[in-house]
Amino acid sequence: MSNLLLFNKPFRVICQFSPAGDKRTLAEFIDVPGVYPAGRLDYDSEGLLVLTDDGALQARISNPRYRRVKTYLAQVEGLARADALRALARGVELKDGPTLPAEVALVDEPDWLWPRDPPIRERRQVPTCWLELKIREGRNRQVRRMTAAVGHPTLRLVRTAIGDWSLDGLAPGEYRRLE
Repeated sequence: MSNLLLFNKPFRVICQFSPAGDKRTLAEFIDVPGVYPAGRLDYDSEGLLVLTDDGALQARISNPRYRRVKTYLAQVEGLARADALRALARGVELKDGPTLPAEVALVDEPDWLWPRDPPIRERRQVPTCWLELKIREGRNRQVRRMTAAVGHPTLRLVRTAIGDWSLDGLAPGEYRRLE
C-alpha cells in the first residue's frame, strides 16, 4: 500500500529532504521513509504539498498534462483593479508564453490563516488585498509572475488545495496521511 501525505509547508522551507546549506528542508518535518514531493512549492511560498512513494501517482499529480486544479491565496500589493482580474481570468502573457485562464476572485483575508513568520513588509502608503486563484498549470513561480504581469506583485502566497485535497486542519509544519 502506498503512502500519500498532505503537508502544510511553512514559509522558507525547501521542497527536498537532502540538506541545502542553511535552509530548512522537509526532513525537519516528515519522518516517513521513501516519500517524495509530487510537484513543488517555492521556498518563499506556503501551504499544501502532496508527498507520495507511488511514482505513477507522483507523475499524475505533478504532470501539467493532467491539469489538476491548484488553488492559491495571494496577498498582493495594491487594490486589485477590475481590468487586472479580467486579465488573469483570460490568461496573461509571460516570458515563457501565455498562461491558461485562471479562476480568480477578490476575497477577504481568511480568519483561519496563520501569521507568517516573518510577516510581510508593511508599507503604509501601499494597501494590499487578497486574491483566490485557481490554475491548471504549474510553471515555475507562475502565480507570482501572473500577478506581477497585471501590476499586483504577490507579497504572500499560500496554496490551499490541489484538486480535492486541501489544507483543512493542518497547521504549518504538520502532515496527515491519507488512506
